[in-house]
Amino acid sequence: MENINEEVHKAYEVIKEGGIILYPTDTVWGIGCDATNPEAVAKIYMLKQRAETQSMIVLMNGEKMMYNVFKDIPEVAWQIIDLSENPTTLILDKPRNVAPNIIASDNTLGIRIVKEPFCFKLLEKMKKPLVSTSANISGKPTPIAFKDISPEIIKGVDYVVNLSREKIGGKPSTIIKLTNDSQVKVIRK
Repeated sequence: MENINEEVHKAYEVIKEGGIILYPTDTVWGIGCDATNPEAVAKIYMLKQRAETQSMIVLMNGEKMMYNVFKDIPEVAWQIIDLSENPTTLILDKPRNVAPNIIASDNTLGIRIVKEPFCFKLLEKMKKPLVSTSANISGKPTPIAFKDISPEIIKGVDYVVNLSREKIGGKPSTIIKLTNDSQVKVIRK
């Protein structure tokens, strides 16, 4: 049996030094780093061969972290978080306290609250949001299991979390965009 706490510690040490990790999320295998570190964020864009104009999402573990990044959170955001049975990413307006190169050109940021034990504990230790983007080269299929991740991605990260290598959820999260003027738009079901 893998030791989640040990893996959290190892991943945290790498992230703290500006490294990037390959890790299992509540949906698919992801590449992540400290969302407040622009150099680490840039490493992920380079590894994925992705334009910085294509923003990435961040994982958070609760209300306190959300309020640190967003001053105004629409009431409907809390309702969606409470009612969602599947992992759901919310795109919210006017993020702050994160790396500028993670913020979309329309001044929004996609976030997902995670309950999955590894991610939750890592976020607790980091006390900062964690970048989460699928573990693939931009434009290639999203890997469902660890065995589907390209060697280029595995070699390109600073640490591979040694937890379940089987298929995870296998399905990317639902994405909903919420604006401060109360508009709601489903981007991906």
